[in-house]
Amino acid sequence: MADQEVQNGGAEKTVAAVVFTAVKPQLFVEAPKANDAVQFYKSAFGAEEVSRSTHSKRKAEQEIPLILSAELKLAGFSFLVSDLVADDSSAPVKSGGSGGIVLCLETEDVEGAVAKAVSAGGVVEGEIAEGDGACCGGRVGKVNDPYGFVWLFCSPSKKCAANVEA
Repeated sequence: MADQEVQNGGAEKTVAAVVFTAVKPQLFVEAPKANDAVQFYKSAFGAEEVSRSTHSKRKAEQEIPLILSAELKLAGFSFLVSDLVADDSSAPVKSGGSGGIVLCLETEDVEGAVAKAVSAGGVVEGEIAEGDGACCGGRVGKVNDPYGFVWLFCSPSKKCAANVEA
């Protein structure tokens, strides 16, 4: 990408292009539960742990060190799981407002995915939706994991594929 001219208070600056190579959402869980969350995602979804780093200052203080970041790979997608500690500058600020993240996994076996997540400790939310009541007219199951995140299991549908191809 060519350099861009940027106006900043009347002075012109040349800014080099920035290229991103990955997006990795980070899930913060109440400390010290990140290790349990990693085990849940491995058991429920078959995630693979790629790497892990721990809070260096907390290693000696605890039997199981707090996780600064554990990178998991699932269906070709990477995400991070971290313990949420009060003095962590990278942690999100908690507020009383609404918001959050929903993670969607595409599968042909929605029922099987829901059952596996529930057997690992997740809680099913509602019935499996189909047709017009579901994403792109497919089938969708919803599970809340023990760490406060919502996971959707969506079947691929011809309607979604047609929208992508158009």
